[in-house]
Amino acid sequence: MSSLLEIEGLRKSYGDRLVLDDVALDVEPHDVVCLIGSSGSGKSTLLRCVNLLEEIDDGVIRFDGREISDPRVDPRGVRRRIGMVFQAYNLFPHLSVLDNCTLAPRRVHGVGRAEAERRARELLETFGLAEHVDKYPDRLSGGQQQRAALVRALCTKPDLLLLDEITAALDPELVGEVLTNVRALAEEGTTMVLATHEMSFARDVATKVCFLHQGRILEQGTPEQIFTAPAQERTRQFLRRVLPG
Repeated sequence: MSSLLEIEGLRKSYGDRLVLDDVALDVEPHDVVCLIGSSGSGKSTLLRCVNLLEEIDDGVIRFDGREISDPRVDPRGVRRRIGMVFQAYNLFPHLSVLDNCTLAPRRVHGVGRAEAERRARELLETFGLAEHVDKYPDRLSGGQQQRAALVRALCTKPDLLLLDEITAALDPELVGEVLTNVRALAEEGTTMVLATHEMSFARDVATKVCFLHQGRILEQGTPEQIFTAPAQERTRQFLRRVLPG
């Protein structure tokens, strides 16, 4: 199976600070790739580079066989096929939940209002938000806002979904409801790359786990490999600190 996303030799710096260093990653269709590691290890920056929200200093990013890291590539065309959900939700506060979810399909993809609303309502019902379609974001709980942000990303039918620490800003009791929806997406075959601190979720759902340290993917493998028999001492140190027992 050919890779949907290929990253080779990716480097990114902010001034003198090297944030990503020679990162290489392949993501195949239907993969669920979990990026784990301490805060500041480069997980979020990697996702932002894939979605062309950050310019890279060196390396190549290919999406569906096409090099998208070429500066001549129009990022808007790439983002039509890649959905991204941030930990801060980023819902438009002046739009209802339904309008948040239909804006991109109508304005970017040219979908008619009726069809855009039909798909949005179906997804909102699936995510337990049917009764909140006409509410504004500030009338929703944090978990509901994050689920609405997921629906908004899915309304464009992305080929790749990027999730950046989407439970980090949630109260503990709300984390489970969001992860339940992400788990369902994984079971449906949605291709995802997500940065997460939820180790049990990564262990149960991921097809591949990547441990980042100081801007490098120090090791990657199946959840069984990474969580049961990590090869690197730094990975073992990290897991001893974050795993119960």
